[in-house]
Amino acid sequence: MFRSKAAVVGTGFIGPVHIEGLIRAGVQVHGVLGTSLEKSQRAANLFGIKKAYRNISELVNDPEVDVVHLTSPNRFHFEQTIQCLDAGKHVLCEKPLAMNSQESGELVRRAKLARVMTGVNYNVRFYPICIEAAERVKRGDIGDVFHISGSYVQDWLHKPTDFNWRVLAQEGGPLRALADIGTHWLDLVQAISHLEIQSVCADLQTVYPIRQRPVGGVETFSSKVNREVQRLVDVPVDTEDYGGVLLRFRNGARGIMHVSQVTAGQKNCIRWELAGSKQSMAWNSQRPDELWIGNRDTANESLLRDPGLLSESARAHAQYPGGHNEGFPDTFKQLFRSFYSAIESYETGSQTAFAAYPTFEDGHREILMCEAILKSAAQQRWIDVGNHDS
Repeated sequence: MFRSKAAVVGTGFIGPVHIEGLIRAGVQVHGVLGTSLEKSQRAANLFGIKKAYRNISELVNDPEVDVVHLTSPNRFHFEQTIQCLDAGKHVLCEKPLAMNSQESGELVRRAKLARVMTGVNYNVRFYPICIEAAERVKRGDIGDVFHISGSYVQDWLHKPTDFNWRVLAQEGGPLRALADIGTHWLDLVQAISHLEIQSVCADLQTVYPIRQRPVGGVETFSSKVNREVQRLVDVPVDTEDYGGVLLRFRNGARGIMHVSQVTAGQKNCIRWELAGSKQSMAWNSQRPDELWIGNRDTANESLLRDPGLLSESARAHAQYPGGHNEGFPDTFKQLFRSFYSAIESYETGSQTAFAAYPTFEDGHREILMCEAILKSAAQQRWIDVGNHDS
């Protein structure tokens, strides 16, 4: 059990995922904040949480809270993070860290001044097989990386009647599919390859310039569940449903990725493939416990997640025996274990053996990439990713 106590801001789709992950990681969730006291109390009752807050000020001034998890809509991240930092709280923020690089750069600067631990929830890098792949690249198993390809595709916005606040630029930012799910892929492949993206060439597509919004709103991923007939209103959409991006890495390697939230039948599928001078490796999130290893002169291999077969760093995040699948909820638990271990190491001066978690610097870098992608799509040319120094 960790000593630090947490509070979670947000009770929509991802807020309860954080709460469950924290409980499983051994962190006491002291309080929760929704968009109303009623929603706060409902979530508190559901998870057996002691405190239901009325507002963010009440939360950050609670002396029982050491760490704040921000799962609110994107446009609130900057202001709420500032309030947490000013109160001396450690912060784990959902992606994207802020609405633009000016805000995210300021958060990096303020976090350093506050002398607290800060992170961004790029949880996908905590699949044990992805950690194993990163270790294999690091020790030279695949040789020099030639190129990286992959995708992140979903179908929850496949119909024009599918609606969520994320489709509106003023709510989530000028990029949607790439910022919402594409940054997960970009963070993941950089963590695995240990390479940094230098420049991008992007093409974006808005499939539905007009969507129909149910009066009263819809929570993330809930449109297929809510079958009640609702009154709809037309809403202009100014964010992309699809994006394709060519990548150049600083070592000269190349890459290509695409994201889509309108691919029918793909519920939440992440794929990557690394081609190297010795071997290639590939992974699919819908088969999360399997790493495909490609060879030129010998038979290809398939590594199934089994703690006894993994490297030390991956084994630390594989808590079940081989054949007992670990998936999406487990990545949150493992990221939280790393983050809270780092907090305790920071406070006690000890060392932690857990894998590195995504920091505010990583979150800032992802926003710089998003801005380069947006500029590239507008100008239809290669754009260098901006300076990530805050």
